[in-house]
This record gives sequence, C-alpha cells and structure tokens, in this order.
Amino acid sequence: MQRLGRNAGGYFGEVIDIDRVLAGCREAAVRHEWTIEDLQPEALHRIALRRPSKSPDRPNLYISAGMHGDEPASPLAALRLLEENLWPDANLWLVPVINPVGYRRNTRENGDRVDVNRDYRNPATAEAKGHIDWLLPQPLFHLTLLLHEDWESNGFYCYELHRPEAESFAEAMVEAVRAVCPIETETVVDGREVHVPGIIRPRHAPADRPDWPEALWLGVHKTGLSYTLEAPSDWPIPVRVEALITAVRTAVFGMARQYEGRPADHRAIRPAIELTS
Repeated sequence: MQRLGRNAGGYFGEVIDIDRVLAGCREAAVRHEWTIEDLQPEALHRIALRRPSKSPDRPNLYISAGMHGDEPASPLAALRLLEENLWPDANLWLVPVINPVGYRRNTRENGDRVDVNRDYRNPATAEAKGHIDWLLPQPLFHLTLLLHEDWESNGFYCYELHRPEAESFAEAMVEAVRAVCPIETETVVDGREVHVPGIIRPRHAPADRPDWPEALWLGVHKTGLSYTLEAPSDWPIPVRVEALITAVRTAVFGMARQYEGRPADHRAIRPAIELTS
C-alpha cells in the first residue's frame, strides 16, 4: 500500500459535509436508542450521546471524534460505529463532533483560529468550555478513545495514558490495524519517543503544561486508561475510517471481556495522571 502523496505541508485530502455527518449521527442514535444531549453552546449544533447497559455494573466507555476540521475520517468513523451498532455490553458515551466549524472551514482550528485540542486546561473556546461542562458531571470512565488523524504520518499509531495496574490494549490495537493499513515505523513522532512501532507512551507533567489536550484533561480528571488514535491521512479515506473503527472495536471489546462474569467496580477507577506530577 502506497501513500497518495497529497499532503505536503498540510492536509489536502478529502473533505466532508459535517452537517450531513451530524444529521446521520443523530438519526442513527435515535434508531439505536441512544440518549441525545445538545452540547453548549447551542449555536455549534453539537450532540453528546449516551447509552447505558441494562446492567449498570458494566464498564464505562467514552469515545470522542471530530476535534480537528482537517481530519475527516474521525467523525466518519463515529458515524459508522453508530450506524453499524456493534458494541459490547457496556455503558457507552460518544461525542461525534467537537469542532464542527473547523470542518466547515477545512481547518485544524475553530472559527477563531484556535486549536481546541490545546484548550482544555483553562478553556477559552466555546468548544472546549461546552465539552468540559458536559464531561464534568459524567462518571469516571474505564476507557476513553479519542479519534484523530495525522497528515504527516507514514502509518497508524496511538498515544497511551494509563495507570500501572490498567491492562494495555495498545499492542492489540496495533496488531489488529496492521491488517488494514501500515503502522508508523518512525522512532520519534511529534517530538515524542515511540516505545514500540505504533505506540507512544508520553510522560506528562500537567502542572507545567499550559496547553492541555482533551486526552490530558481526561487523564487527570476522568479515566485511568486513554488512547488517542491517529490514522494516517495520506491514505484513502475508507482505509483511515476502517483503521479507526478496528482500533476502537479491539479496545472496547477487550475492556468488556475483562469484566465477563464479574461486575465492573466504578469506585476503583483512578485517574491516570497526578496533577502534581
């Protein structure tokens, strides 16, 4: 499989109609009995979805997509996950599009040219503020999965944040995605060391970092296990969508299997990152 060679200095691939994608997400959510909430501010027309298990002691799983407007595979993957409706027995939360204005403009940033994914410590953007306001009253999550793309990458990779006692799904996701598209082989990506091909386990000192991404906020406040999934943008969009879906399903079914025959103790969840670290 060869790169398309479209992306030189930025993303120049396919674009999507984000309003049509959002409408499709809402339609699929209604069809499969998800609870739909409007994220604030209402002018952004964003939704957050929740579907509890019939057994409340199942694990809590959260997925987000649509952070950067030049990463179209992310919300398309969320839409397909909703349409296909193949989920384990779990309590599910899903935000399909965080930054719709970025998609309408085909830019990484929002309408004010701010990268929303660097605005989760002291949020100033409406996108991050509304998202955090919705997240705060939600319970702790056993697993969070954040869907992204990287226009510079040679293959799929992921960032992992986890507590030492948490079981890792990184290797399983990489092996599953290997059948779909190449895995990143560079030893340094975005200035971070790649521990094994396709897996970055960054060291964080959140108290010293002013520009938190969503993953860092979640790791401090909401979860002991988080993955940022990065599909390679210079491959055809169906390949990128399939890579993200494959990784998501590997992780969510893997997490559910941990609790087969036993309850998931929600009180035992501890955030992955200490704020004072």
